[in-house]
Amino acid sequence: MPYIHPTILRLFTEDEPITYKSDWFELNEASLQLGPFQRPYMPIAVASVQSPAGVALAGKYGAAVLTITVPRDPSKGPSPLEFLWEVAEESAAEHGQTVNRDDWRLTLPVHLAEDRQQARDEVRLGAGRFLREYTEGTNGRPPAYNGPIENVVDHMAENGSWVVGTPDDLIEAVHRLDQQSGGFGGLLVQTIDWAPRDKMLHSYELLARYVMPQFQGSIKSIKRSNEWVTSRQEPLVAGRVAAIDRAHETYAERNR
Repeated sequence: MPYIHPTILRLFTEDEPITYKSDWFELNEASLQLGPFQRPYMPIAVASVQSPAGVALAGKYGAAVLTITVPRDPSKGPSPLEFLWEVAEESAAEHGQTVNRDDWRLTLPVHLAEDRQQARDEVRLGAGRFLREYTEGTNGRPPAYNGPIENVVDHMAENGSWVVGTPDDLIEAVHRLDQQSGGFGGLLVQTIDWAPRDKMLHSYELLARYVMPQFQGSIKSIKRSNEWVTSRQEPLVAGRVAAIDRAHETYAERNR
């Protein structure tokens, strides 16, 4: 189970050197040479994968939560995100702390391209090796897919474990995670070296250009203006035509 020792937190808030000995670490007149800029210290986050241990710890200290989404059998339904947050809130209440959904980050493997098939083809080999050699081979997780390695990306994208497709696919996935979780603060993209560097950088560019503005509010005014104009096309076009006609008439009158 993850653990944040209160003595470590003291290093961020106390000026006097700290001496402390536990059964797994020892501090001898310890102090930080460079203190945190934020007060009382920088934001602290606890990773949470499947068990409630991470979110319980986050609640105990009022820390942020980083939830790593993992491959899951679709027949078992969506990942129990709502349950994990309930544990965080219950733990926070028990220890006199608070947790904020705005500080909850969900982590997901993502690769984007202009076309869904193109995105999958760009990571096809790397995605297969990532799942077989690392996730299942190194980490020892049960096989998520027993088919050909070149079809791994299709399976993982279609069951919602990964987002490999277009910016619209990611926008839809974020809305789906928001519904499943009851609300979260941000999306973290799990970095996987499964495509050439230029393709990965282009994926991030597409994310920044087309996905992020949808959730940051930076295009609300533009979208609202577009909808307003679209709904009033006939009178606006008529007014524009009339103005152009009037300008021609005025010009003609001045040059008679």
